[in-house]
Amino acid sequence: MSILDTKIEFLKGVGPKRAVLLNQEFSIFNFYDLLTFFPFRYIDRSKYYRVNQIRTFDTDIQMIGIVKAKREVGVGKKRRLIVSFLDGTGTVSLIFFKRIKWLNSYVQINQKYLIFGRPKKYAGDISFVHPEMELLGNNTKRKKYTLYPVYHTTEKLTKLGLNSKGISKLTEELLSTVKQGLLENLSESIVHKYCFLNRKDSFLEIHFPSNNNNLTSAISRFKFEELFFLQLTLLKQKSLRCQQVKSYVFKKVGYNFNTFYNKCLDFALTNAQKRVISEIRNDMLTGFQMNRLLQGDVGSGKTVVAIMIMLLACDNNYQTCLMAPTEILANQHYNNIMKFSNVLGLNVALLTSKTNTAEKSNILSDLKANLINMIIGTHALIQDNVVFANLGLVVIDEQHKFGVSQRAKLWKNQNASPHVLVMTATPIPRTLAMTAYGDLDVSVIDELPPSRKEVKTVHKYDKEINEVFKFIYKELQKKRQVYIVYPLIEESKVLDYKNLLDGYQNIQKIFGEKGFCISMIHGKLDKETKELEMNRFIKNQTQILVATTVIEVGVDVPNATTMVIFNAEKFGLSQLHQLRGRVGRGAQSSYCYLITSNKLTISAKTRLKAMIESNDGFHISEIDLKLRGPGDILGTRQSGLLNLKISNLIQDQDILTTARKEAQVLLNYDFNFSNIDNIGIRKFFLKYHQELLKWGTVS
Repeated sequence: MSILDTKIEFLKGVGPKRAVLLNQEFSIFNFYDLLTFFPFRYIDRSKYYRVNQIRTFDTDIQMIGIVKAKREVGVGKKRRLIVSFLDGTGTVSLIFFKRIKWLNSYVQINQKYLIFGRPKKYAGDISFVHPEMELLGNNTKRKKYTLYPVYHTTEKLTKLGLNSKGISKLTEELLSTVKQGLLENLSESIVHKYCFLNRKDSFLEIHFPSNNNNLTSAISRFKFEELFFLQLTLLKQKSLRCQQVKSYVFKKVGYNFNTFYNKCLDFALTNAQKRVISEIRNDMLTGFQMNRLLQGDVGSGKTVVAIMIMLLACDNNYQTCLMAPTEILANQHYNNIMKFSNVLGLNVALLTSKTNTAEKSNILSDLKANLINMIIGTHALIQDNVVFANLGLVVIDEQHKFGVSQRAKLWKNQNASPHVLVMTATPIPRTLAMTAYGDLDVSVIDELPPSRKEVKTVHKYDKEINEVFKFIYKELQKKRQVYIVYPLIEESKVLDYKNLLDGYQNIQKIFGEKGFCISMIHGKLDKETKELEMNRFIKNQTQILVATTVIEVGVDVPNATTMVIFNAEKFGLSQLHQLRGRVGRGAQSSYCYLITSNKLTISAKTRLKAMIESNDGFHISEIDLKLRGPGDILGTRQSGLLNLKISNLIQDQDILTTARKEAQVLLNYDFNFSNIDNIGIRKFFLKYHQELLKWGTVS
């Protein structure tokens, strides 16, 4: 066991009480955790201020001066120690509320001190509240900071003396304890190629920088190191799957695929769709598991690609399943496939939580007996009693809605792992795809069908709603249809539900009286009512659909040309783009109106501007990443992998690209890190990253 594995409570100055809080507040359990708990900013302490130079009151500064006088005022909780501090150009007051007895003995009249803190100005006088004080005298061994580290802390830790300075003291103690155990974890060739500091010096410089250049070098090294080992893990995982996880060979392109392509498609595939199908087909000929992410903007034709790949599985006598996150989407997939299932002679089933007991029993029995070729469903597909006879392909729509372990349940009883195709209509930024999905092969449909219209997006304030209603009326007169969406935010369900109902009644009053029919769907409706209302809209029996975000994904009504989103400032950028994607699916021009209040945050203004200026989902995803960060975008997908301590996926794209390139080069020539130059990499990888390879067969 390395000294870095020592429990944090055994570090001098910690003890059991502080250790518990360090565990709870920052997941610091051992010496290594504290060592990699890096400062989040630094204060320049190379400069000393004089009293007559103080012009700023929003940052910490340091001064050297003499204590001229001190006095205690007040009693009990109102007790204060006030120190008069001067430096020849003026005098300031130092005010202390705590540890007064100790400070009274520490602070001596006519002694020289260094103080560090944030000045305040009141009625023309300058004061410092609880500044740090250091007796100078003849102390020549005192630690001199050029750049002073500042660490994150919490109220609970501060109460136990672990404010930023307290954590800094612990880190200083730790470095003196473990400096001989800080072994190099990069190869000499990488360190030399990128002019990195050695690992021991990097830890010293990042916690206690001697100058700006060394700090920059240390930060660059740790960012590279973090992203390098992440990419090494993902790429090794991908390689192991491609070499070791056995799957089925789909050699045959047969009757189902060819009949669908030649007789059932009423449009030509785009070149991007053809390219993606070819990439997937090549995966399925290797004998190892395909684990491919299919990206494409709304309306790019991912579903058609998925259906054709599912037909390939059927041609090769394997079962296939498609799992969707909502019943509406599962039903839509099922209905689309049923349009041609009879022509092909396929047995297709639908399984959701609303499937009745008798029907479910028959489906499970037929599935196990290999009498079902395709099954479409929701989370109901991952129940323990769902057993496939011969599952060869799994398609997962809107993959971020499902957890990693959930997906693996689909093939728990299989002799070999089925091929896996995961799809998302939420374009994923390049840096995120290289990290959270770095172990997958990625296919991108980067071309929209010629029939797909660009949607004109307009921002209107609440007071301008009558203009929008006039426009809706014109569209309805042209026999077009309209979506009107209200938010349903988790924290205010009751309020939003009321807004939805009030909105529906208002729309009913305005347009119902003009002879138009209105449907309403939301999460509180039962399955039958949702389906009834949705089908009425699909068949143009109703011309306006008032809804919450249950229509966000997959709903396809070509005759709908207008999307109106109320309280658009409450929606995330990705969600707005998804909602907009419900229109523009027919031959007519389409429109999206974003209705907001007058008071908008900077973030809301940025989202609205992005929507108005661009229909490109990949461009929008990059802006969304900057606004929200990776965690909110990814959901549950391998969240542990993205627990980055120092690197930033938005700011460090170049470092990420370099780290991935070096990781791939290393794996190409020394897959098991057995070369003598890579011994440090091997030890570090086995200790801190080997465990993550357990995700290797799960997409």
